[in-house]
Amino acid sequence: MLKIIYFIKSEKANLNGECPIYAKITYRGRSITMTSGKYITKERWDFTSHLRGSLRVQKEKAIKASLDSLAMLFETKFNLLLKNNSTINLNDIKRDILGKTKVKAKSKTGIIEIFNLHNKDFERKVEYGERSSASLQKYNRAKDLIRIFLQEKYKIDNIKVESITGAFIYNLESFLKYESEYKGKIGIGNNSVVKYFKTFKTVCNYGIKLDLIEKNPFSKYDGKLQIKDAVFLTQDELNKIEEKTFKMERLEKVKDIFLFSCYTGYAPIDAKNLTLDNLIAGNDGNLWIITNRIKTGVRANVPVLPPVLRIIEKYKGKQESLIPKISNQKMNAYLKEIADIVGINKKLSWYTSRHTFGSTVTLGNGVSIENVSAMMGHSNIKQTQHYAKVLDSNVMDDMQKLKNKYK
Repeated sequence: MLKIIYFIKSEKANLNGECPIYAKITYRGRSITMTSGKYITKERWDFTSHLRGSLRVQKEKAIKASLDSLAMLFETKFNLLLKNNSTINLNDIKRDILGKTKVKAKSKTGIIEIFNLHNKDFERKVEYGERSSASLQKYNRAKDLIRIFLQEKYKIDNIKVESITGAFIYNLESFLKYESEYKGKIGIGNNSVVKYFKTFKTVCNYGIKLDLIEKNPFSKYDGKLQIKDAVFLTQDELNKIEEKTFKMERLEKVKDIFLFSCYTGYAPIDAKNLTLDNLIAGNDGNLWIITNRIKTGVRANVPVLPPVLRIIEKYKGKQESLIPKISNQKMNAYLKEIADIVGINKKLSWYTSRHTFGSTVTLGNGVSIENVSAMMGHSNIKQTQHYAKVLDSNVMDDMQKLKNKYK
């Protein structure tokens, strides 16, 4: 049985007092050692029980995740050799991982196996707070879709990645759009299908990184997203909600959560996780909400506007988070009630608040698109430009300047 343990070499400590972390790999009485490329002080190594205890320091969490990934990579290569009845040489695996030798032949691995490896690694990132549980759910759902397709169309449980052809991809797309069933609903919309194929591609790229496959068959897919205008509130509609006081506590609470996101741009998963630790006073005394967006990992700093401060003060001390927590399902159901009561003829969801921040609250009031992109945690400005396209008021303002020139 393969056994991997980590240890440090204190005699090789660098000038910062950090010791290199090594892995000792043992199989059938034979052992090798290899560097992990990570460093830690002896004091922190002992204090955290060799990183096996509860970790609070972000750097140590990252080191732990890296060590876990290295162990999983070694085990993956080991298990593939074992499965194929190949000769197992620990040093060969070590050289392969360290990039000191070329892999002579790629193992033919099934798409479901790569999904299992990817999702297991992703699950660890969720545990360390690096990625969201919602994203993990998406990857698990994508694996299930592939598995169901294989069973229903080909009567098999798995398929070698090298065997995935253009015809397979075309049939998979057709199956997802018109035949797949989920909770009584037949077929998946175009944009969701395109996103699922992006997920398939990401998983296969993971397989390439692990040297399990050579090419990504899903690179052939050329489906395009159908751009739809995001639903957002105008200033008048936003005022209707803000000025309304609801007698029912649940609606009043949902109104405050919704307005909080309208004036900060936080998506549900980010808004739920905000605490007083994210509330920072700048050198000028102004308050900021500072965090990393879970979906993109991009750092986002948002100044606290007066409506946001009122909501924070209202719920301060009533829960650990800045605002009350509620499920997306209940939030969206109650927002429908609120829309009916105040007379807004739009299908409101929690994400409507984020769209409202990106359009009416910021761009509509002259905030530069670069600053809006930074506050919304977008990884590139193209994501933000979508909000700019739907603002007729901005177009009219610019055209009014042109009109004045011609008068």
